[in-house]
Amino acid sequence: MDYAAATYVRFEVKKTMGKYFSEEFGNPSSFNAIGLSAKNAVESSREKIAKILGCSQKEVIFTGSGTESINLAIKGIANAMKNKGKHIITSKVEHHAALNTCKFLEENGFEVTYLDTDRYGLVHSKDVEKAIRKDTILITIMYANNEIGTINPISEIGRIARKHNIPFHTDACQAAGFLDINVNRLNVDLMTINSGKIYGPKGIGLLYVKKGILIEPLIHGGGQEFGLRSGTENVPYIVGFAKALELAQKEKNKESKRLKKLRDMLIKKLLKIPKTILNGHPKKRLPNNVNITFLDVEGEALLLLLNEYGIYAATGSACASEKLEPSHVILAIGLPYEAAHGSIRFTLGKKTTRQDIDKVAGVLPKLVENLRCISPVDVKMSTIRELMRR
Repeated sequence: MDYAAATYVRFEVKKTMGKYFSEEFGNPSSFNAIGLSAKNAVESSREKIAKILGCSQKEVIFTGSGTESINLAIKGIANAMKNKGKHIITSKVEHHAALNTCKFLEENGFEVTYLDTDRYGLVHSKDVEKAIRKDTILITIMYANNEIGTINPISEIGRIARKHNIPFHTDACQAAGFLDINVNRLNVDLMTINSGKIYGPKGIGLLYVKKGILIEPLIHGGGQEFGLRSGTENVPYIVGFAKALELAQKEKNKESKRLKKLRDMLIKKLLKIPKTILNGHPKKRLPNNVNITFLDVEGEALLLLLNEYGIYAATGSACASEKLEPSHVILAIGLPYEAAHGSIRFTLGKKTTRQDIDKVAGVLPKLVENLRCISPVDVKMSTIRELMRR
């Protein structure tokens, strides 16, 4: 129940990667037979991905992770455009990779507008347009939220960015396995995708960079990846990434339909527990995401108890799970500190079954009841409803 944090590597993906570890192990920059074989594998993978994204091969840049791609997009644009302006627009519910990059830039002379969302965590395009200034050089809004699953109107925001001639980046790490990622239909100039979220290997990501967008590299060296990301290419992981993305897009409609049924079933069952709240948009949400707040319960304590039953879930983003702080996303959508501490994220995946849903729904009520018996907190549902109406 934690597929948003990590997915396993599919058999088909692992099989595709196999020979590039120890048989065809050449360096793609080497001008010999084994090096050219590796280079062909990289470029063939790039071509497959470019076809899925609806872009040219030279617009696909391979990186070491989704976090690196986000850093390259935001810092790369900031450094390239700083003479034009130093204002960036983002939202309060972005992944920490984007938020902490923006905070770093603020410490180095840039200005960042952090947009509020509605109570569902939705970023409204009108708010994006209102925030635009003459010195705005980048808009970065995530496609689908990694914690609460809310899907943003990316195409609409992209049209606004185009109208004002401002580069637009979206973090599509959670969206790539379920939603349309054609960059032309989305009206994006930069887009981040992470292999580890779509049943590919961890440690490989990509950044789509539209031709003509000015961006400076973060890593300098041999000039690989069209000069934007130096370093010897990770051939087996690139090959695995391309295969995983190919399979994900081919199967997304069928798998999304299956997961939606399981998701809605789990939501219905969990909301029968007293003093529970569904976080995120009820309709515009990822098909695999269920984020629930159990009032008067400590989320970390509930996770530990679930773990004893072989149920693995999350509180907030896995990338920041070592910090015992309430989710910044849950706080941003208007829930109080006490309620934010009781939010649990269940994310479903390829191996999730009806039996899994029944097991979670069977175990949770008693665990929640037991924790509430020893809780010093008593948040009233009426208080929460009032906050959510504002």
